[in-house]
Amino acid sequence: MADYGKKYQVIVVGAGHAGCEAALAAARMGCHVLLLTMGLDTVAMMSCNPAIGGLAKGHLVHEVDALGGEMALNIDATAIQFRRLNTRKGPAVRATRAQADRMAYSARMKRVLEAEPLLDLKQGVVVSVETIAGRAVGVKTREGVDFYGGAVVLTTGTFMRGLIHVGLNNYSGGRAGEPASLGLSDCLRDLGFTVGRLKTGTPARLAGRSIDFSKLERQDGDTNIRPFSFLSGTPEIEQAPCHIAYTNAATHDIIRSSLDRSPLYSGVIEGVGPRYCPSIEDKVVRFPERNAHQTFLEPEGRCSDEVYPSGMSTSLPPDVQLLFYRSMVGLESVEIMRPGYAIEYDFVEPTQIRPTLEAREISGLYHAGQINGTSGYEEAAAQGLLAGINAALQATDRAPITIGRDQAYIGVMVDDLVTQPTLEPYRMFTSRSEYRLLLREDNADQRLTELGRSVGLVSDQRWQVYQEKMEGILRGGARLAEQKIKPSDRETTASLGLDGLRNGVSFEDVLRRPEIGIGQLVELDGDLAKLAPAVLEQLEISTKYEGYIQRQLEQVARFRELEQVKIPGTLDFATVEGLSNEVREKLIEVQPETLGQAGRIQGVTPAALAVLNIHLRKKR
Repeated sequence: MADYGKKYQVIVVGAGHAGCEAALAAARMGCHVLLLTMGLDTVAMMSCNPAIGGLAKGHLVHEVDALGGEMALNIDATAIQFRRLNTRKGPAVRATRAQADRMAYSARMKRVLEAEPLLDLKQGVVVSVETIAGRAVGVKTREGVDFYGGAVVLTTGTFMRGLIHVGLNNYSGGRAGEPASLGLSDCLRDLGFTVGRLKTGTPARLAGRSIDFSKLERQDGDTNIRPFSFLSGTPEIEQAPCHIAYTNAATHDIIRSSLDRSPLYSGVIEGVGPRYCPSIEDKVVRFPERNAHQTFLEPEGRCSDEVYPSGMSTSLPPDVQLLFYRSMVGLESVEIMRPGYAIEYDFVEPTQIRPTLEAREISGLYHAGQINGTSGYEEAAAQGLLAGINAALQATDRAPITIGRDQAYIGVMVDDLVTQPTLEPYRMFTSRSEYRLLLREDNADQRLTELGRSVGLVSDQRWQVYQEKMEGILRGGARLAEQKIKPSDRETTASLGLDGLRNGVSFEDVLRRPEIGIGQLVELDGDLAKLAPAVLEQLEISTKYEGYIQRQLEQVARFRELEQVKIPGTLDFATVEGLSNEVREKLIEVQPETLGQAGRIQGVTPAALAVLNIHLRKKR
């Protein structure tokens, strides 16, 4: 092996969504960074659906942006359609989703990486992590070159021992058309990690010119576009439409009659798949009462004829895929450009890492993305950002950061990963958070931008935009409290439905009424009209939901009491009297850092938590 001769402070393995965020974060924080990828032409590749965001996932993208990450800016610059979801529901579950130009998204992210002064982007296949005395010091590549650095971040995606299944045929691969990563799994096992096996899949890609869109339901994007990034202005794009198609009884009959050729149902696939994103054969088998399943036909880009049929992932043979697609209305003559497939891959059980995403037993080694058992671009990017931040902090001898469940969905996800066993690919949902009214898309900057600034990741431009927003909220809040509507203002009271008003009432009190929106008050007050739309949204939400928000803040205060009770790393759980053997095993396996974290471990009962709390109090 040959030493490359240049020592880096942070080495990132893999240039998917996690790796890009990790490398950019560390470089922007002042570290010399090496980003190694198996293929320079597949940086930030969207290997599955050509879209960013959605329920809970959109929250993660806003949080990545608030901390100074790149994903939101990248999708804003390359999107071909924007949609705001759950607009008729409460603010906690409203979410942004955008269709991407798949190739443009990848190309722009590669340009951003290449333009970062302290970042070297190189092609190479990592086969092992080099350690000295329990510390990661570098990586070895298949090409025979060693790279050394102060910290290593692994973001391996689906490539570790990847095995692709198309019907009963299978072959080694990280995704269709690309090789698998071999050797790294064995290295991690040798380092003492528990390595498991998961499965995911993707649908076929269809030729757009072979689809009769006139028979399908058209779905256009929003006319009032809301971007992901707090820095982006309103994107000026010509939006591309999606279309909705449906399976039918004939489709389901074709699938049922071909299950003997499915690797999923013939026992060929060993890995566990994502419960919340089942294959079409799974849907047909598990929901026999359903006569039809919906699919969104999503364009892959402006310069591509490929169409992605969302919700139709499959590992059935290509001839069966063609048959069941052609049984659907509008797809009678469809051509398949790339067949769908399933893929099995290795992951590392994430209960072996800390909330900083650093491995407990190997100092300086961080895991992010699908190596931690998660699914989704957004989940990967959020983990990559946190891992990159902490790798940079360690490389520069600074204390790591953690993000709490009460601060962000990033914190919810990481806490879930490090405390719960991975039984299936992890996907983020708003229901996973106890405090989702506090963790909205619109206030991600208020929750996280100051943290990003404290570690040196938030730029001056972003900081100024954030400060201007906060100043606007203060001014607007004061204006709502001081402005009054008097009974004598008959025209105003009539327009707001306040007939019969006997005493003066503040704008703030009026805004609490469910039938009145802040837009109506803006029409009455020139000072409010000067405020940015993001500021007005914050004012409306904080006013209308004040009672609910206060209740959740009180819950957070109680939650933090348990989080502040630290568990020493030297504590031997086997010596704690009064715990069952099962609880001891769980605590020893996870090694929780706080009493609150211990309470979220599956199998640790409230009684066991009380015993542990008493033990800790005696040791103080």
